Amino acid sequence: MREIDDEFEVKLGRIGNRKARRVTSYLRRVRQEAAKAGAAARAGSSFTGGRIGRGRAQGAVLAERGRSHGQRRVVIKARIVRIKSGDLGAMRAHLRYVQRDGVTREGEPGELYDTSSDRADGKTFTERSAGDRHQFRFIVAPEDSAELADLKPFVRDLMRQMEQDLGTRLDWVAADHFNTGHPHTHIVLRGKDEQGNDLVIARDYIAHGFRSRAAELITRELGPESEIEIARKLQQEITAERFTRLDRGILRDAPDGALEVGALSGRGPAWQSARIGRLRTLERMGLAEESEPGRWRIDAELEPKLRRMGERGDIIKTMHREMAAAGVSRAAGDYTIFDPKQGNRRLIGRIVGEGFADELTERRYVVIDGVDGRTHYAEIGALDANEEAPVRNTILELGSRVAEPRVIDRTIAEIAARHGGSYSDRLHREFDPKASGEFVGSHVRRLEAMRREGMVSRLADGSWDVGKDYLDRALRYEELQRSRNPVRVTVLSWQRLEDLPHALGATWLDRKLVGNEPDQLASTGFGADVETALRTRRQWLIEQGLAREEGGQVRFARKMLETLEARELARTAAEISVRTGLEHVDVRAGDKIDGVYRRMLTLNSGRFALIERSREFALVPWRPVLERARGQLVTGSVGGEGISWSIGLKRGIGR
Repeated sequence: MREIDDEFEVKLGRIGNRKARRVTSYLRRVRQEAAKAGAAARAGSSFTGGRIGRGRAQGAVLAERGRSHGQRRVVIKARIVRIKSGDLGAMRAHLRYVQRDGVTREGEPGELYDTSSDRADGKTFTERSAGDRHQFRFIVAPEDSAELADLKPFVRDLMRQMEQDLGTRLDWVAADHFNTGHPHTHIVLRGKDEQGNDLVIARDYIAHGFRSRAAELITRELGPESEIEIARKLQQEITAERFTRLDRGILRDAPDGALEVGALSGRGPAWQSARIGRLRTLERMGLAEESEPGRWRIDAELEPKLRRMGERGDIIKTMHREMAAAGVSRAAGDYTIFDPKQGNRRLIGRIVGEGFADELTERRYVVIDGVDGRTHYAEIGALDANEEAPVRNTILELGSRVAEPRVIDRTIAEIAARHGGSYSDRLHREFDPKASGEFVGSHVRRLEAMRREGMVSRLADGSWDVGKDYLDRALRYEELQRSRNPVRVTVLSWQRLEDLPHALGATWLDRKLVGNEPDQLASTGFGADVETALRTRRQWLIEQGLAREEGGQVRFARKMLETLEARELARTAAEISVRTGLEHVDVRAGDKIDGVYRRMLTLNSGRFALIERSREFALVPWRPVLERARGQLVTGSVGGEGISWSIGLKRGIGR
C-alpha cells in the first residue's frame, strides 16, 4: 500500500450548522436502514445473495425481461465444483468423461475445443487449474440443436458474450455430445478471472442471464420459432407423460388446486386450446378431475408425479436401447427398476449397458441382465476419481446399502468413551493387546475417511478427536455415503460368462458351485445361460481331477479354490518371468513385501498387483488404493485380513 503524505485536517461544523445536521441526519438514516436490513435477515429476509458477483446487473435485467414470443428455448444446467487442494483427479476424470467414446455424430470419441482451437489440450487445462478454488461446469442444450450442423460457433459466441457480460477474459474448454436425441455441449470453466483472482459469478446470471444469452444466440442463428413450430411443440406436450410447460402454467393458475378454465392465462387461442387438451390428458392419468363444467381440481402432487413418470419413461427407453444394442430380446413385462430402498435387496447379473443418469453430477446407471430372467435398471451413484467405470459383460452383484454404524465404529466408540472422546492406535492396543497392526490400521483408515467429510478431527500428536457422540457421527457418514452411492456394487467376475467354463483359475462359477449359493436361476435369459455354464464347469472340474461324481452328486476336492488360484498364478508368473527375466517369489501370511508397484493384472481368480524388485517380483491381491502409487515404491505387511500398504516411508494408505 502506498503512503499518503498529504495532511488531512478535520473541520467540525458549528452548533446549529444546517449542513452538518443534514450530514448527521443522513448517517443516522443509513444506520437505521442497516439495522432494519439486519433484523430482516435474521427474521428470514428474501435476500439470497443472488446478485453478488460478476454479471449481477445483466443477470437482473435478463431475469426480468423474460422470454419473448418466437424465442427458442435453451436448457442450461450449471454446477460449481470445489477443487480440493492438490487433487486434480476429479478434474481429469470429468474431462475423460466428456471425451468418452461414441459422443460424436460418427460415434467417435469427443474432442475438446476452446475459444481458438478445435483441439484443446485437456492435460494443459488441468495443470492451469491446479491452484483454482473452484470450477464451473455447464451443460448447454438448445431445444433445436439438431438443426445446427456444428455447435462450436454457437458455443464460442456464447462464451464471448459471457466474457462481455462478466467483464473479464475466461479460460474454458468444451466438448459436444451427439449420443442422445438432443445434441448438447459440456463446458468446463476455470474459477479464475484474467487477473488470477477467484471468479465469482452472480447467481442471477447463472440462473437466468446465461440461458437468456444462449436463447438470443440460437434464435439469431435459426430464426424465431414459426407459428407452425410452436403449434407442433404444443401438440406434443398435450399427451406427454412428463412435466411440461402446459403443466407449469396450469399450476400457476391453480395455486390452491382449484382451477376455472375461464381463469387460464395464456398468449392466445392456441395456448388455451392446448391447456384444455392437457387437462383432459391429466384427467385420464388420474391427476385432474372436472368437478363441474369449467371447474377442475388439480392433484396436489402433480409435478412430482409427472416428473417420476417422465423419468420412468426415459429409463424404459434406455433399457430397450441397451438391450437392443446387446442383441438381447426381452418381453415388456420383464423390465424393472432396481430400488435399493425396498428392503435388503440383492441382484446378480451381467452388465449389458451403462451410462450417466445425470451427466452434470456424473451419477451413473447400469442395465443388468439378471439371473432371474429379468432386465434391471439401477442407479449406482457417482464414482470416485480413482474408481473404475462399469464394463459391459462384467458379472456383478448389486445390494442395498444399509446406513448404520459398522462393527468397527462400535469399537472406536467404546475406546473413545473411556478416554473423553479421544482415539489413537496406542489406546486401541491398550484396549485390545492382541489386535494386529492391520486390524488397528483399518480403524485409522475409517477415521481418515470421516475426517475428509469434516466429521472427526486429527490432532497434532496423531490421535483423533471423535467426540462422545461418535456413533451418531458414524451414522451421518453412512447416510451421506448412501445418498451418493445408493447401491453396493460387488464385481463377481471381470470375464464374460462364455469364457468361464474352461478357464484356468478360481472363477465365479467355482465359488458358486462350492458355496451352494441359493440364487434362483430362471429357465430363460441369463439365468438359463448360467445354469448351462455351471453344468459345463462341473464336467471340466471332473476332468481336471478336482471333482468326482458320487451317489448322483458331485463332490469337490478340498481346497479346490486355492488349488485353482495357485495354478493360474503359477502360469501367469512363468509368463512374466520369461518376458522380464525376473524370478517369481511367493508371499505368505506374516511376510514383509517391498518393491515398485508396476500394474494390475485381471485374472480369472481376481485382480492381482505386480510388485517388482531389482531381480524378482511378486503377485499379491490388488487393492484400488495401489493405483495412487503406480510406479512408486510400496511396502506391505501380509496379515490374516489382507495386506497393509505404505507408499515409500509414509503412513499406511489402506488395505
